[in-house]
Amino acid sequence: MLKILKTKDGEGYIDVAVLVLCVMLVMAVAVSVLPVFVTKNQLDIYAAELCREAEIAGRVGSETTLRAQVLTEKTGLNPNISWSKAGKLQLNEEFTVTVTTQMNLGLFGGFGSFPVTLKAQASGKSEVYWK
Repeated sequence: MLKILKTKDGEGYIDVAVLVLCVMLVMAVAVSVLPVFVTKNQLDIYAAELCREAEIAGRVGSETTLRAQVLTEKTGLNPNISWSKAGKLQLNEEFTVTVTTQMNLGLFGGFGSFPVTLKAQASGKSEVYWK
């Protein structure tokens, strides 16, 4: 009986079970956090494209509003957009667009869920000369 208690033949099974559990927990956290990084990347592109539209048009107005609607349809994001300047932008006049949205970072369903504010900024210069 004492000989049976001292053997360690089944020890590997417990090690493998603990390892599999740890790997699954790491994968679950990665799957819940990864969408936040994807959304941040989309938000950066959203801001850069809005900025480029304002550079080409030379103003913050109907062109940028229309471009924001198209980007919202494409990406599914509906962020808050704020401009440092409005109206016509003279040649080489600098401006900044700030795009923010809020996303839920939920770990394991509803447990440990909290909101995260994502912010993207892009700045540019107008390429249009207004007489």
